[in-house]
Amino acid sequence: MKNNTMIKHLLKATLLGFATFSSIIVAAQGKLALPTVAHQEWSDAEIGAIFHFDMPTFKPDYNWRVYGSHPPASVFNPSKVNTDQWIAAAKAGGAKYAVLVAKHGSGFSLWPTAAHAYSVKNSPWKNGKGDLVRDFVESCKKYGLRPGIYASASTNGYLWADNPGVVQKGGPVDQKTYNKIVIQQLTELWTNYGKLFEIWFDGGVIPVNEGGPDVGALLKKLQPDAVVFQGPASAKSLIRWIGNEDGLAPYPNWSTTNGIDATKGFKENDFSGVPGGKIWCPGETDFPLRTGGFQGGWFWVDENQDMISKEKFLDNYITSVGRNSNMLIGIVVDSSGLVPKKDIALLKDFGDAVKVKYHPIATTSGSGKEILLDLGKMQLVKGVLIKEDIAKGERIREYRLEGFNGQNWKTIGGGSSVGHKRIEMLTRPSRLSKIKLILQNSAGTPIIKELGAIE
Repeated sequence: MKNNTMIKHLLKATLLGFATFSSIIVAAQGKLALPTVAHQEWSDAEIGAIFHFDMPTFKPDYNWRVYGSHPPASVFNPSKVNTDQWIAAAKAGGAKYAVLVAKHGSGFSLWPTAAHAYSVKNSPWKNGKGDLVRDFVESCKKYGLRPGIYASASTNGYLWADNPGVVQKGGPVDQKTYNKIVIQQLTELWTNYGKLFEIWFDGGVIPVNEGGPDVGALLKKLQPDAVVFQGPASAKSLIRWIGNEDGLAPYPNWSTTNGIDATKGFKENDFSGVPGGKIWCPGETDFPLRTGGFQGGWFWVDENQDMISKEKFLDNYITSVGRNSNMLIGIVVDSSGLVPKKDIALLKDFGDAVKVKYHPIATTSGSGKEILLDLGKMQLVKGVLIKEDIAKGERIREYRLEGFNGQNWKTIGGGSSVGHKRIEMLTRPSRLSKIKLILQNSAGTPIIKELGAIE
């Protein structure tokens, strides 16, 4: 996915200015930025999956930045593709939405694009009649997951384009032709497969005034309601990267920011967002289940690849969903076209465990500066869950947690950002009968959808 070169580019890039635009919900002075309906539905989903299946799956040593070395389309010939199996595995892991990497850095396209010859239509898979994007979307609908599509405009080994979508010297097409191909391919993907829940750019896209394709206008026309990761600044419902691929969102992690980089869909060094920012742009925390290989675990290499542990997987839930971010799980597909058995087992183990481990034993709701949760009896409490009503904005700036042990109230935790969900695991699990949430600082009256105790 994002390789070391790209990350260095992102972290060292000069901050670009941000122009105000009307299509994003922007807070007027003195008012809070609010999420779109799409933002709210996305936050409610909490867990998604992203599937990588590209030329590195068949040729693990292939590097698309060695231009002219791309494998022929005939290399793509999986014998057992079953997208139902993929989506069933994601659902077992708790995913509510799924994103297919329809075109990654190689430029090979998993649908029969009319833009160029490097796609499934010129592969032996299904005698060139297959459409993996269509199969994927249909499987999502079958299993009740909301579909998304990743199509990188920033890298394309086949057409010699690299971050952020600039055709390199000696390439087979010029910049103008490349831009037309980007628009043609995105038009196909955003027109032929129905309404999309999430659209991934990965590395952004060059703005029009710097010579890039006008994907913002196309997005507004064809998929205006999709949540957009690292997309053009004019996107209605932007989400941002959290700065790493380790499942570790920063804390605090605010849903708002004051500036969006028109190239990359987020502002440099603003991975944590800012409290009271003008733009609603929450973070998405992505990580692969596997490690090693080209780009660090996003693609299948072989059965000897290391995998993260169940314990690490569960920790990632706390450091993503528990820090006001969605969790996006990277799932590999092997060269036969299936999610490997041990990956499926890990997803199921995680999905079963998270329902129990982080399910609150008692909850309440309310508004104001102090919310009391009465557990009814002394119970062991290992953590506390807090959810704001983000439809009214992100209001909490600082909070403290107190617990009643039958004799005294004692401070058991505290923090700053809450947003859609904050899960704070206690340093010292305690037997308590009551928990009190004290809102020490807020922008307006705090509205708590849920205050819960975790055993």
